[in-house]
Parts: sequence; structure tokens; C-alpha cells
Amino acid sequence: MIDAHEKERLKQLEERIEKAKGTQAPKPHMEEHYSQANLAWRMVIELVSGLGLGFAIGYGLDGLFGTKPWLMVLFILLGFAAGVNVMLRTAREIQMKDAAETSARDERD
Repeated sequence: MIDAHEKERLKQLEERIEKAKGTQAPKPHMEEHYSQANLAWRMVIELVSGLGLGFAIGYGLDGLFGTKPWLMVLFILLGFAAGVNVMLRTAREIQMKDAAETSARDERD
């Protein structure tokens, strides 16, 4: 039979094991990975959509005015600049969000 002293030691051991499990619980890496991948795809799509819109507008105006390929080249460059601008804005937004989460996490600790 186990006496009261042994039961108390087992209970303390179980509590320490549970506490250790709680502090060493791994954070979900997969969710973070997918989040970063989604942000990267968002930025790629923003750039490509700027290029695509610039191409479409330039091609349409070239067909309308008969200035092929000058307006198409001009609007592709403008679309690229707009896409880069939107990408930078998104990067700033993500950076501000991460900084806010980090400061909130530091305040809790």
C-alpha cells in the first residue's frame, strides 16, 4: 500500500509534469508558415495585377489610337510602379500589425 506521504509526492510530481508540459508546448508552426505564404502570395498577386491592368489599358488605348506599342509599354511601366507601391503599402501594414502584436505580447509578459 501507498502511504499518505507517497501519495503527496506523486501528486506533486504529477503537478510538476503538467506544469512542464504547459511551458514546453510547441507553438503551431504550420499556421505561421501558411500565414507567411498567404502574405507572400498576396504581394505577388498585387504586383501581377498591376502589370496586367497596365498591359490591358495600354493595349486597349494602342488599338484605339493606333500607337502600338508605345502606350502599352508606358502603361505596363505605370502598372509595375503601381504594383510595387501597393506591395510596399502592404508590407508596411504587415510590419505595423506585427509590431502591435509584439508589443501587446510583451505587455502581457
